[in-house]
Amino acid sequence: MQNNNLGSWQSSLQTLVYILLFLILFGWLLKIGQGFLLPILVATIAMYILITLSHWLVKFPVLKSTPEWFRRILVLISFIVVMVQLISLVITTGQKILAKMPIYEANIEQVFLHVNAYLGWSDSPDWQIFREMLMSQINLQSLITSTLTSFSALTGMFVVIIVYALFLLNERDQFVKKLMIAFPDGKTEQTRLLIADINKKISEYLVVKTLINLILATICFVILWACGVEYALFWALIIGLFNYIPYVGSLFGVIFPVLMTLAQTGSLKLTILVTILLTVAQMFVGNFLEPRMIGKQINLSPFVVLLSLSLWSSLWGVAGAILAIPLTSIFVIVLEAFRSTRPFAILLMQNPKNYDQA
Repeated sequence: MQNNNLGSWQSSLQTLVYILLFLILFGWLLKIGQGFLLPILVATIAMYILITLSHWLVKFPVLKSTPEWFRRILVLISFIVVMVQLISLVITTGQKILAKMPIYEANIEQVFLHVNAYLGWSDSPDWQIFREMLMSQINLQSLITSTLTSFSALTGMFVVIIVYALFLLNERDQFVKKLMIAFPDGKTEQTRLLIADINKKISEYLVVKTLINLILATICFVILWACGVEYALFWALIIGLFNYIPYVGSLFGVIFPVLMTLAQTGSLKLTILVTILLTVAQMFVGNFLEPRMIGKQINLSPFVVLLSLSLWSSLWGVAGAILAIPLTSIFVIVLEAFRSTRPFAILLMQNPKNYDQA
């Protein structure tokens, strides 16, 4: 019995070593292959959303009798139009913000002066040195310019993503047939079930998360518009986009429009009001709406989510942070599918009820 336990322990340790080596090699390949792999992954994620939306169109009486290919083309065209409009909005808004940057910097400077006078720090030489160092380090114009350059580069990637998504949609229906031909030894069904599980969980998560982010963006747009913040639609979309990032995304989503309010108006009272309202909206969506809509579709430990966020953001930046949850979920689903790696999948889960010991 002792020899069996020792052999089992050694086998598990060997499997763990193999997994760690695979992760190191896989991470290295992801880092050097970012330019090639990122558009493919984004196109795959887009395909999940588009297919789920095309299935939802059946609920409309006008489209109920239409063929599947027609609904997919309709969703794809709508997706292209929306993305083109969003990219155009980001670039034009960024150019407008860049043109008004001297005014915003002057407003921020006035806020510093008022705060200094109120606190009695104006005559302090240490504060003067600190203020000069801080203002010299803050170069908002350079930040906006680099951001616009990044978004302009995304335009070329967007074309590649659309092409990939189109071909993935076309190839999806033939994939099961290819599996049956490629694996005639009985592994087809296991592979098909694994892919079906990934498709179901990831597509449901992405579609529901997108709906939640649209609701959050709408609420924030109303708040910013009512408070008179410039480019309210742009900042609302930024908040919705950052909400894909777990934990820290909501924080960054609030910071940018709050800074915009301060730079635009130079009013601390209005800035504090916008901060409170946007924080309340984030808390409502994050603590009330999202748990009820997403539920247990993504069964990941919070600590694992935090680790995956750090890992993918270090590899691919903001894009990696947005894709962290779907990619980690796929990894856990694959681990769960095989008996030898199932214990590691259980360790990554938040609530492994199906594996509770009687």
